[in-house]
Amino acid sequence: MFSRNIEFKGFQKIKKKSKVNFIWNKLKKNYLNNLEPTLLSLRENYKYSYNLRQIKKFKKFDNFRIFGMGGSILGAEAIHSFFKKKIKKKFEFVNNFDFKNDKKTKISRLNIVISKSGNTLETIVNFNLDNLKKNTLFITENKKNYLTHIAHKMKSEIVEHRNFIGGRYSVLSETGMLPASLMGLNPQKFKQFDNLIRKRGFIEKLISNVDSILYFYEKKKFNSIIINYDENSNDLFSWYQQLVAESLGKKGKGILPIVSNMPKDNHSMMQLYLDGNKNNFFTIFFNEDNEIKNVKKNDILRSHSFLKNKSLNEIMFAQFKATQNIFKKKNIPFRSFIVKKREEKTLGELFTFFILETILLGRALKLNPYDQPAVELIKKETIKILRNN
Repeated sequence: MFSRNIEFKGFQKIKKKSKVNFIWNKLKKNYLNNLEPTLLSLRENYKYSYNLRQIKKFKKFDNFRIFGMGGSILGAEAIHSFFKKKIKKKFEFVNNFDFKNDKKTKISRLNIVISKSGNTLETIVNFNLDNLKKNTLFITENKKNYLTHIAHKMKSEIVEHRNFIGGRYSVLSETGMLPASLMGLNPQKFKQFDNLIRKRGFIEKLISNVDSILYFYEKKKFNSIIINYDENSNDLFSWYQQLVAESLGKKGKGILPIVSNMPKDNHSMMQLYLDGNKNNFFTIFFNEDNEIKNVKKNDILRSHSFLKNKSLNEIMFAQFKATQNIFKKKNIPFRSFIVKKREEKTLGELFTFFILETILLGRALKLNPYDQPAVELIKKETIKILRNN
């Protein structure tokens, strides 16, 4: 199904005729005929709106600060966290009103300001608070907006955010791949879409999982809970959370994505998961490719000698397996991912799987997975209040 980098076990197969096959075939046909523009950035031959000359120029910096909200920044942040140990340069992500600016620093840094519309209120405010605006790159649509106006005023470069790619689907476009290049990663290796959709096993598993989630939805299991045993994947699942919530939360429908970080949540949320309401289905995630730290042999009492010389990864893997064993006994629906190797190809496959799964779910639920109409209500109301005060 996936490459050897990922071991995947899907939900237990349900005895139900699939209606997703037809939806998938139509989606694939649209993609191959260029009628599914959102998916174009997943292609191997996608042409970026920046060039190698620009990348070479930007790579002279060792410090980067990325400004954005939601899909504009979550993809790049997920990539950075996943590969944190191998990235030598310093990256900061400003994605909320918790920004602490530099007062008297002489640090040389490239600011990257990302907003598809170019008018995202929080991004504008956060960038305005920053004291180091000298070196700034803007990623926004090619139209008149706040960011293009500021960019022209500052004589800064603009990289086009293609208008046919929504923020939460943009991770393999300019918003994710330009930062990935500056992190020293290879954008081309993330592009696994064309390879995966040629694999019959991948498509069968994808469709089977969508069928299972639709079955859970019909049984009023509305909560998609990620039990994550990899700290460096926390931001990946923040990205997943937005993808699912904003794509499917419409017309009184939706799936609530909840991220539960382990082993911490074993001591808070797990009681509810095991013995509370049965309206959840689970994704259990583990990464084998972690730094090895062993428990010190001489510091362990005899009563816990089973911990001697065990690595943190071994201990967490035991918890990962134990969770699955207990879930099986209690008939709690789950699927599992084990990452064998932490590389661009691996993360590209995960991005592709979750994007396709979300789009298929949207189509099956008769929703447009690409829009987010209700969010605009609060944006407009906020601006109205600020103008009247």
